[in-house]
Amino acid sequence: MLDHTPVLEIERRTLEECAGRVLAEDLIAPSALPAFPSSAVDGYAVRSSDAGHSLRVIGESAAGRPFARPVAPGTAARVLTGGVVPDGADCVVMVEDVQLDGEVVTVPSPLRAGTNYHKVGDDVRAGERVLRAGTQLGAAEIGIAAAIGQAMLPVGRRPRVALMSTGDELVEVGKRPGPGQIPDSNRWALLAALRDAGADVTLLGIAPDEPDALRKLVVDALEKADVLVTSGGVSVGTHDLVKPLLESLGTVHVGRVKLKPGKPFTFATLPHGKLAFGLPGFPVSSLVTFEVFVRPALRKLQGFSELQRPVLPVRLGYDARGRPHGIPAGDAEARGSRARGRNYRVPVLIAPAVSGRRPRPGPHRAGGPGHQGGHDRGSHHSGLALTSAEPGLPPSCGPGVVSPRHGRPAGSRERSASPCLYNAPPKKAPHGSWCSNVRST
Repeated sequence: MLDHTPVLEIERRTLEECAGRVLAEDLIAPSALPAFPSSAVDGYAVRSSDAGHSLRVIGESAAGRPFARPVAPGTAARVLTGGVVPDGADCVVMVEDVQLDGEVVTVPSPLRAGTNYHKVGDDVRAGERVLRAGTQLGAAEIGIAAAIGQAMLPVGRRPRVALMSTGDELVEVGKRPGPGQIPDSNRWALLAALRDAGADVTLLGIAPDEPDALRKLVVDALEKADVLVTSGGVSVGTHDLVKPLLESLGTVHVGRVKLKPGKPFTFATLPHGKLAFGLPGFPVSSLVTFEVFVRPALRKLQGFSELQRPVLPVRLGYDARGRPHGIPAGDAEARGSRARGRNYRVPVLIAPAVSGRRPRPGPHRAGGPGHQGGHDRGSHHSGLALTSAEPGLPPSCGPGVVSPRHGRPAGSRERSASPCLYNAPPKKAPHGSWCSNVRST
């Protein structure tokens, strides 16, 4: 999918518009920072060779008001934090370390040249690369850009995403559902996920299960959108109309995936480099497939250098099996290939390891292995983390212990734990095995 995902064009934005955006080009410092020797403390600028002597104070250098005369032997200049260190001085003595008598200051001995002030270029040298292309711009990055005098930055354009729910069974949140109807919860969960991933989102509402109306809604939206994201309508039922529509508009590259929850996922490319993602209707399936497939594509569109979330190696705190939870082994065997080789996303908690304590496996609720969940409260989770198990990794890989999402964290004294999803291995992974690629959101 990422091979079919382009990088959008570059645009220049003011610093106030850059928070959360992606730097599109390397940021090079046009000049040194600091541009002048500046005092790190309140004190006196002196020559280190005058250590232990009484010196005549000849002036003051404050921030923004430098002292223009040089410091000659036997003299000192009062200097405030951020003020320019005058020519001739090679160190600053803190005000707490001197004795002042009128306009005569006595400095201690010994003194070391270069102390208590920042030299030219100590922070950034002229021509130095300050930030790499692909870096997300946060408070620190925007601050350094401002410090080197860059009022505007080249950033990747945010992808324009059209978000649509499908299904006659859906009603707007806040309205009373009729017989057989449910609130449209997916749209709001996906809206939050899309915005968190950096997208500009247009809500298309609920599309009816009617081919012509659905086609018009999608075609009109794609005139402005770079990406279409739909929820529901991608399975094989008679009312699942999204996949046939995408086949008629472009090329469907993925029609289903070997992933649970999330099997009925669709990916298509459309004319003019546009993308379409058809997500399943079940809430957990929808968010899992968004995390696995849609979010990395949105990040590539913006020019991110890192497309996936940070990875944390952890150790299993319970026995994980690669068959659906609650299904006896014999039933799983009877399913043949359907029960083998599929990735299962299992809700778990990540908690610090506590010596001698073992996490207690708790009951898996909706979204656990073997259960996609439905449009009910129990099928939603507050966060995702996706992992693949690699039993046998050395203990040096990390300190975490994984326990089931709705079970108790490792140790009764744990004060907090991060919610995540664990990708169960095809075979049994015993308690204490190491696994990697846990991505916490």
